[in-house]
Amino acid sequence: MKNPQRHLPRVLGVLGLLFVVAQLVPYGRDHANPKVTKEPAWDSPQTRELARRACFDCHSNLSRWPWYSNIAPVSWLVESDVHEARHKLNFSEFDKPQRKASDAIDEVREGGMPLWFYTMMHGEAQLSPAEHEALIKGLEATFGSAEPGANGKHHDEHGEH
Repeated sequence: MKNPQRHLPRVLGVLGLLFVVAQLVPYGRDHANPKVTKEPAWDSPQTRELARRACFDCHSNLSRWPWYSNIAPVSWLVESDVHEARHKLNFSEFDKPQRKASDAIDEVREGGMPLWFYTMMHGEAQLSPAEHEALIKGLEATFGSAEPGANGKHHDEHGEH
């Protein structure tokens, strides 16, 4: 019977080499946040603060990039998640068309947002039950059932009433 542990140094060496090579891939380390062009007309400073804590790292141009977001392959996942989240809803670009805010409200209401693995790494994003309810009510008051940025009013393609 052969000793399988004799291959362990070789396997670890290959894994280490793959890790080093992965660091050479440029994707996932461009952490320049785009300019904030327009935020929604928040119903209150409290709603904005709760959204900042629970949502802004992915759904705004004010992302904070933790140390692990510079290390592949985790950096690839973080970059992809932020890009996809901003595409769905970006609190920093309310001068552009956004996904329906009611979808975001439903995600928060149903516990789908913030993502469980995000809150595990970012304790400040873990909202108490009272804060969770306040965020839902604040998002409803900010967006109602209208498109983000509309605040219950109809805007033309340039954001004018």
